[in-house]
Order: sequence, then structure tokens, then C-alpha cells
Amino acid sequence: MTYAIIGFGKALAKAFARKGIEVSVATTRDPESFAADAGAIGPTIIPKKLTDAVEADIIFLAVRFESYLDVAKALPTWQGKTIVDVTNAYGVSPEELGGQPSSKFIEQAFSGAKLVKGFNHLIAATLDQDPSVHGGRRVVFLASDDDAAAAEIGTLADNLGFSPIKLGGLSEGGLLVQARGNSWGHLIFKDLVKFD
Repeated sequence: MTYAIIGFGKALAKAFARKGIEVSVATTRDPESFAADAGAIGPTIIPKKLTDAVEADIIFLAVRFESYLDVAKALPTWQGKTIVDVTNAYGVSPEELGGQPSSKFIEQAFSGAKLVKGFNHLIAATLDQDPSVHGGRRVVFLASDDDAAAAEIGTLADNLGFSPIKLGGLSEGGLLVQARGNSWGHLIFKDLVKFD
């Protein structure tokens, strides 16, 4: 299984580095421009061109919401890939989204992919920290209309040291962890720790 972070979310990259899991990072810029930043995080953080990074099996979409289409155009089809939507559509009106949850709107642009909403409810400074907290593990919420994809990302979250909690489908649970218009879902910014 191969992983990529599009948008080079440093906090997310650090989560992979802590566990020694290789992940490609990419932006629309030349990889040389952020190679030093990637190297400072760790040797498993590999800067790549966008066109190369999107070849990964699991792709974290960690760009500004308005940039998702630039990423979607990188491949003619996303068949067989899983997209983890880390975006927040704060300031984007429900009308612009066709009345849909932001992740369902994004999903349409990634033809053939399975989409999971996740890792977006924590602010970067919190996501940047070790998810092990006082003997518990920091919670990440996941929502998807594809149970197998949610389970796959749940396993990855677990391997990264987080405690995944599945919220159900994008139109139900996804609403709890999305921003749109001038409102935030009820679970956005909630920093919770689960104790086994």
C-alpha cells in the first residue's frame, strides 16, 4: 500500500514520520521547493511532483477546498484509489455545493475513487502532536459511503497511533465533521482521547 499527501500538510506528514511509514508529499510547486521541509520531518517523507504522487493507492487531499479540482485533473480516472478528504469548505455556501455535504461534492470530481472524510476536524497544531495522550489515543473521526474504504483508513489511522471512530455515511456522519457556509460541524475542533 502506498500513501501520498497532496497539499503537504506538515502535521499529517509528521504522523507518518513518527511511525516510520513512507509517504509522498506534493503540491502544485516543484518538489525541490519543499524538499528541505520534507527532509526536516524525516527520511520517510518523500517530495514528489503532483503527477507522480497521485499514483499512490491512498491519497490525503490536504489542500484548500477551492483547490480540489486542480488535484482531480491530475488523473483521467481515480479507479481503485482511496481519497481521504481533509478539506474544510468553510465560507463555501451550501448552494455552491448543490446542497450536498462538501465531501459528496468533492467525490464527484474524483471519478472511480472511494472517498473517506477524515483527519480534518483537528487543527494542525493538535494533529502535529503525538496521538498518545496520558495512556489513551487521540480520536480521528471517519465518514464514508464505502464501508471497506472506511475500514481501510481506520486501520491506517490505528497504525499511525490514533483511535479511529467511524461516523457512518457522508450524508449523516460526514455532516458532523464538515464545514460549509459559515458553520462548522458539531465535531470539528473536538480534541478527544479514547482510553481502551
